[in-house]
Amino acid sequence: MQNNTQNENKSLPLIGDTAPKFTAKTTNGFIRFPDDFAGRWVVLFSHPMDFTPVCTTEFLSFQSLYKDFQKLNTDIIGLSVGAISSHLAWFRSIYNEVQFENFKNTEITFPVIADMDLKISKLYGMIHPNASDTSTVRAVFIIDQHGTIKTILYYPQNVGRNIKEILRILTALQTSDAFGVSLPADWMPGAPVIEPAPQTTKDMHKCIAANTKNKKSESWYLTFQDLPESVIYNKLEKQKKKH
Repeated sequence: MQNNTQNENKSLPLIGDTAPKFTAKTTNGFIRFPDDFAGRWVVLFSHPMDFTPVCTTEFLSFQSLYKDFQKLNTDIIGLSVGAISSHLAWFRSIYNEVQFENFKNTEITFPVIADMDLKISKLYGMIHPNASDTSTVRAVFIIDQHGTIKTILYYPQNVGRNIKEILRILTALQTSDAFGVSLPADWMPGAPVIEPAPQTTKDMHKCIAANTKNKKSESWYLTFQDLPESVIYNKLEKQKKKH
Protein backbone atom coordinates (compact mmCIF):
# COMPACT_ATOMS: atom_id res chain seq x y z
CA MET A 1 0.00 0.00 0.00
CA GLN A 2 2.81 2.36 0.89
CA ASN A 3 4.57 1.71 -2.43
CA ASN A 4 1.38 2.48 -4.35
CA THR A 5 0.98 5.76 -2.49
CA GLN A 6 4.58 6.70 -3.21
CA ASN A 7 4.13 5.93 -6.89
CA GLU A 8 1.00 8.08 -7.07
CA ASN A 9 2.74 10.97 -5.30
CA LYS A 10 5.66 10.80 -7.75
CA SER A 11 3.27 11.34 -10.65
CA LEU A 12 1.75 14.49 -9.21
CA PRO A 13 2.68 17.73 -11.00
CA LEU A 14 5.28 19.89 -9.28
CA ILE A 15 6.45 23.49 -9.51
CA GLY A 16 8.38 23.87 -12.76
CA ASP A 17 6.49 21.08 -14.51
CA THR A 18 4.37 21.61 -17.58
CA ALA A 19 0.72 21.73 -16.54
CA PRO A 20 -1.03 18.48 -17.58
CA LYS A 21 -3.39 18.85 -20.52
CA PHE A 22 -7.10 18.13 -20.29
CA THR A 23 -10.46 18.83 -21.88
CA ALA A 24 -13.51 19.56 -19.77
CA LYS A 25 -17.08 20.80 -19.57
CA THR A 26 -17.42 24.02 -17.58
CA THR A 27 -20.17 26.44 -16.65
CA ASN A 28 -18.87 28.66 -19.49
CA GLY A 29 -18.69 25.87 -22.08
CA PHE A 30 -16.15 23.32 -23.26
CA ILE A 31 -12.44 24.07 -22.75
CA ARG A 32 -9.15 22.59 -23.94
CA PHE A 33 -6.47 23.29 -21.40
CA PRO A 34 -3.99 24.87 -21.80
CA ASP A 35 -4.52 25.45 -25.53
CA ASP A 36 -7.52 27.75 -25.05
CA PHE A 37 -5.49 29.90 -22.64
CA ALA A 38 -2.27 30.21 -24.65
CA GLY A 39 -0.37 33.40 -23.79
CA ARG A 40 -2.33 33.91 -20.56
CA TRP A 41 -1.70 33.02 -16.93
CA VAL A 42 -4.23 30.81 -15.15
CA VAL A 43 -5.24 30.31 -11.53
CA LEU A 44 -6.75 26.81 -11.37
CA PHE A 45 -8.38 26.05 -8.02
CA SER A 46 -10.46 23.18 -6.67
CA HIS A 47 -13.11 22.97 -3.98
CA PRO A 48 -14.60 19.88 -2.26
CA MET A 49 -18.18 20.14 -3.47
CA ASP A 50 -20.95 22.60 -4.30
CA PHE A 51 -23.02 24.35 -1.61
CA THR A 52 -20.16 24.28 0.90
CA PRO A 53 -19.94 27.30 3.24
CA VAL A 54 -16.19 28.06 3.10
CA CYS A 55 -15.98 27.70 -0.68
CA THR A 56 -19.01 29.95 -1.12
CA THR A 57 -17.11 32.78 0.57
CA GLU A 58 -14.07 32.04 -1.59
CA PHE A 59 -16.11 32.22 -4.79
CA LEU A 60 -17.41 35.61 -3.75
CA SER A 61 -13.88 36.82 -2.99
CA PHE A 62 -12.49 35.47 -6.28
CA GLN A 63 -15.30 37.17 -8.18
CA SER A 64 -14.72 40.48 -6.37
CA LEU A 65 -11.08 40.47 -7.54
CA TYR A 66 -11.79 39.03 -10.99
CA LYS A 67 -10.99 42.29 -12.79
CA ASP A 68 -7.68 42.56 -10.91
CA PHE A 69 -6.71 39.07 -12.11
CA GLN A 70 -7.76 40.01 -15.65
CA LYS A 71 -5.53 43.11 -15.54
CA LEU A 72 -2.63 40.74 -14.92
CA ASN A 73 -3.47 38.74 -18.05
CA THR A 74 -4.84 35.95 -15.85
CA ASP A 75 -7.91 33.73 -16.03
CA ILE A 76 -9.54 31.97 -13.09
CA ILE A 77 -10.82 28.40 -13.43
CA GLY A 78 -12.62 26.55 -10.65
CA LEU A 79 -13.08 22.77 -10.37
CA SER A 80 -15.40 20.47 -8.46
CA VAL A 81 -16.56 16.86 -8.79
CA GLY A 82 -20.15 18.16 -9.03
CA ALA A 83 -22.23 18.23 -12.22
CA ILE A 84 -22.81 21.36 -14.30
CA SER A 85 -26.42 21.49 -13.12
CA SER A 86 -25.23 21.48 -9.51
CA HIS A 87 -22.71 24.25 -10.20
CA LEU A 88 -25.38 26.41 -11.83
CA ALA A 89 -27.84 25.84 -8.98
CA TRP A 90 -25.12 26.84 -6.52
CA PHE A 91 -24.41 30.01 -8.53
CA ARG A 92 -28.09 30.96 -8.37
CA SER A 93 -28.11 30.35 -4.63
CA ILE A 94 -25.05 32.56 -4.22
CA TYR A 95 -26.69 35.32 -6.24
CA ASN A 96 -30.12 35.15 -4.58
CA GLU A 97 -29.41 34.14 -1.00
CA VAL A 98 -25.83 34.77 0.09
CA GLN A 99 -24.34 37.90 1.60
CA PHE A 100 -20.72 37.88 2.78
CA GLU A 101 -19.03 41.09 3.94
CA ASN A 102 -20.11 43.61 1.27
CA PHE A 103 -20.78 40.98 -1.41
CA LYS A 104 -24.44 40.54 -2.32
CA ASN A 105 -26.26 39.55 -5.53
CA THR A 106 -22.92 38.46 -6.95
CA GLU A 107 -22.89 36.63 -10.26
CA ILE A 108 -20.06 34.11 -10.74
CA THR A 109 -18.62 34.69 -14.22
CA PHE A 110 -15.46 32.58 -14.29
CA PRO A 111 -15.73 28.95 -15.51
CA VAL A 112 -16.07 26.03 -13.09
CA ILE A 113 -15.19 22.53 -14.31
CA ALA A 114 -17.53 19.57 -13.79
CA ASP A 115 -15.06 16.78 -12.98
CA MET A 116 -17.55 13.96 -12.49
CA ASP A 117 -15.12 11.19 -13.49
CA LEU A 118 -12.33 12.65 -11.27
CA LYS A 119 -9.83 12.53 -14.14
CA ILE A 120 -8.62 16.12 -13.74
CA SER A 121 -8.66 15.94 -9.94
CA LYS A 122 -6.42 12.88 -10.01
CA LEU A 123 -4.26 14.29 -12.82
CA TYR A 124 -3.44 17.34 -10.68
CA GLY A 125 -3.29 15.57 -7.32
CA MET A 126 -6.42 17.28 -6.03
CA ILE A 127 -7.56 14.03 -4.42
CA HIS A 128 -4.90 12.69 -2.11
CA PRO A 129 -4.23 8.93 -2.11
CA ASN A 130 -5.18 8.59 1.58
CA ALA A 131 -8.34 10.72 1.35
CA SER A 132 -11.44 9.27 3.02
CA ASP A 133 -13.78 10.32 0.19
CA THR A 134 -13.75 11.72 -3.34
CA SER A 135 -13.88 15.37 -2.27
CA THR A 136 -11.04 17.34 -3.79
CA VAL A 137 -8.57 18.97 -1.45
CA ARG A 138 -8.64 22.75 -1.75
CA ALA A 139 -5.73 23.24 -4.13
CA VAL A 140 -4.47 26.24 -6.10
CA PHE A 141 -2.23 26.03 -9.16
CA ILE A 142 -0.78 29.21 -10.64
CA ILE A 143 0.26 28.49 -14.23
CA ASP A 144 2.18 30.93 -16.44
CA GLN A 145 1.58 31.94 -20.04
CA HIS A 146 3.83 29.13 -21.27
CA GLY A 147 1.86 26.44 -19.41
CA THR A 148 4.43 26.00 -16.62
CA ILE A 149 3.32 25.49 -13.01
CA LYS A 150 4.77 28.35 -10.95
CA THR A 151 3.04 27.88 -7.58
CA ILE A 152 1.06 25.14 -5.80
CA LEU A 153 -0.96 25.78 -2.64
CA TYR A 154 -2.95 23.28 -0.56
CA TYR A 155 -5.53 24.21 2.05
CA PRO A 156 -7.58 22.12 4.49
CA GLN A 157 -11.33 22.08 3.93
CA ASN A 158 -12.10 24.14 7.04
CA VAL A 159 -9.81 27.16 6.39
CA GLY A 160 -10.64 29.69 3.71
CA ARG A 161 -8.07 30.75 1.16
CA ASN A 162 -6.70 34.30 1.18
CA ILE A 163 -7.58 35.41 -2.35
CA LYS A 164 -5.68 38.67 -1.98
CA GLU A 165 -2.57 36.63 -1.15
CA ILE A 166 -3.06 34.54 -4.29
CA LEU A 167 -3.25 37.80 -6.26
CA ARG A 168 -0.09 39.05 -4.50
CA ILE A 169 1.77 35.83 -5.37
CA LEU A 170 0.67 36.17 -8.99
CA THR A 171 1.89 39.78 -9.09
CA ALA A 172 5.21 38.77 -7.50
CA LEU A 173 5.74 35.96 -10.02
CA GLN A 174 5.09 38.25 -12.96
CA THR A 175 7.28 40.99 -11.48
CA SER A 176 10.14 38.56 -10.94
CA ASP A 177 9.88 37.32 -14.53
CA ALA A 178 9.58 40.80 -16.04
CA PHE A 179 12.43 42.45 -14.13
CA GLY A 180 14.74 39.55 -13.29
CA VAL A 181 14.55 40.19 -9.56
CA SER A 182 13.52 38.34 -6.42
CA LEU A 183 10.98 39.47 -3.85
CA PRO A 184 11.65 39.68 -0.09
CA ALA A 185 9.38 38.49 2.69
CA ASP A 186 6.05 40.31 2.92
CA TRP A 187 6.71 42.09 -0.40
CA MET A 188 3.94 44.21 -1.86
CA PRO A 189 4.01 46.06 -5.19
CA GLY A 190 6.01 49.28 -4.76
CA ALA A 191 8.29 47.91 -2.02
CA PRO A 192 12.03 47.36 -2.73
CA VAL A 193 12.99 44.19 -4.60
CA ILE A 194 16.14 42.07 -4.41
CA GLU A 195 18.77 42.12 -7.14
CA PRO A 196 20.46 38.85 -8.17
CA ALA A 197 23.31 37.88 -5.84
CA PRO A 198 26.80 38.56 -7.25
CA GLN A 199 28.63 35.66 -8.86
CA THR A 200 32.13 37.18 -9.08
CA THR A 201 34.47 39.11 -6.78
CA LYS A 202 34.12 42.17 -9.01
CA ASP A 203 30.34 42.08 -8.77
CA MET A 204 30.58 41.52 -5.02
CA HIS A 205 32.51 44.79 -4.58
CA LYS A 206 29.95 46.58 -6.75
CA CYS A 207 27.19 45.35 -4.45
CA ILE A 208 29.09 46.48 -1.36
CA ALA A 209 29.53 49.95 -2.88
CA ALA A 210 25.88 50.13 -3.90
CA ASN A 211 24.69 49.02 -0.47
CA THR A 212 26.95 51.57 1.22
CA LYS A 213 25.40 54.27 -0.96
CA ASN A 214 21.75 53.38 -0.60
CA LYS A 215 22.09 52.31 3.07
CA LYS A 216 19.40 49.64 2.65
CA SER A 217 21.72 46.76 3.45
CA GLU A 218 25.26 46.16 4.64
CA SER A 219 25.55 42.70 3.17
CA TRP A 220 27.44 41.92 -0.04
CA TYR A 221 24.86 39.31 -1.10
CA LEU A 222 21.64 41.21 -0.33
CA THR A 223 21.11 44.26 -2.50
CA PHE A 224 17.78 46.04 -2.66
CA GLN A 225 16.47 48.00 -5.61
CA ASP A 226 13.60 50.47 -5.71
CA LEU A 227 10.88 49.42 -8.12
CA PRO A 228 7.85 51.74 -8.09
CA GLU A 229 4.41 50.18 -8.38
CA SER A 230 3.63 52.26 -11.48
CA VAL A 231 6.73 50.93 -13.26
CA ILE A 232 5.71 47.36 -12.49
CA TYR A 233 2.17 47.66 -13.78
CA ASN A 234 3.20 49.66 -16.86
CA LYS A 235 5.59 46.91 -17.92
CA LEU A 236 3.12 44.11 -17.12
CA GLU A 237 0.47 45.93 -19.14
CA LYS A 238 2.83 46.23 -22.13
CA GLN A 239 3.62 42.54 -21.93
CA LYS A 240 -0.09 41.73 -21.75
CA LYS A 241 -0.72 43.67 -24.99
CA LYS A 242 2.00 41.68 -26.76
CA HIS A 243 -0.05 38.53 -26.19
